[in-house]
Amino acid sequence: MNIIITGASKGIGYELVKAFANDSANNILAISRNEELLSKLKRECLDSNQNSNVFPIAFDLSSFDIINELIGIIKEKIDTVDILINNAGYLVNKSFEFLTDEDFDNLFTVNVKSVFKLVQALLPMFKPNSHIVNISSMGGFQGSVKFPGLSLYSASKGALAILSECMAEEFKEEQIKVNCLALGAVQTEMLSEAFPGYEAPIKPNKMAEFIKNFALTGQQVFNGKILPVSLSTP
Repeated sequence: MNIIITGASKGIGYELVKAFANDSANNILAISRNEELLSKLKRECLDSNQNSNVFPIAFDLSSFDIINELIGIIKEKIDTVDILINNAGYLVNKSFEFLTDEDFDNLFTVNVKSVFKLVQALLPMFKPNSHIVNISSMGGFQGSVKFPGLSLYSASKGALAILSECMAEEFKEEQIKVNCLALGAVQTEMLSEAFPGYEAPIKPNKMAEFIKNFALTGQQVFNGKILPVSLSTP
């Protein structure tokens, strides 16, 4: 299968690439801004499976003016896309009164607009029954507990959830399935930034295994769904 994963240089994205790389039949395009960590990731995948096919792509997804450059790089590696996991995310933990226009723009650019731009550019490459999995947060899940300092982050993840529902409707004729996973507490760097000192009950590799299995089979029974995946929220 041909699989694209964004936000691949750490946390859940890092573990996702490793999980998919255990199968030598998979071609995994790992996208992140951090070239050094991507190189480390590829080495780890090769150590675990010398026949793994991981292609690191160092790219800033907020660079919309050169998105065609990214698509060109992707097309050099694969002709079609079976799975796209939009895992890249950005977080600002700041009291509402101190949030700035720059905070707003950065959060919505990475968490929402980059997904829109990437999916739009990749549309001709998706195969029938391909699966787009957008990684949201319980903070963006309607009716969930909300926390001070995370208003714009939660709002951007809520926007991603609605965008997922709309894309699923838009792509029905092409048979492209779109679902959104609203994750609860997972022990990542981002969680530590949002909740310093909190110890989550789920490790990144455990959540990555769940997301991998969902990406492979979830589209058989779900489309356009926002699914909470959470043992707890802090």
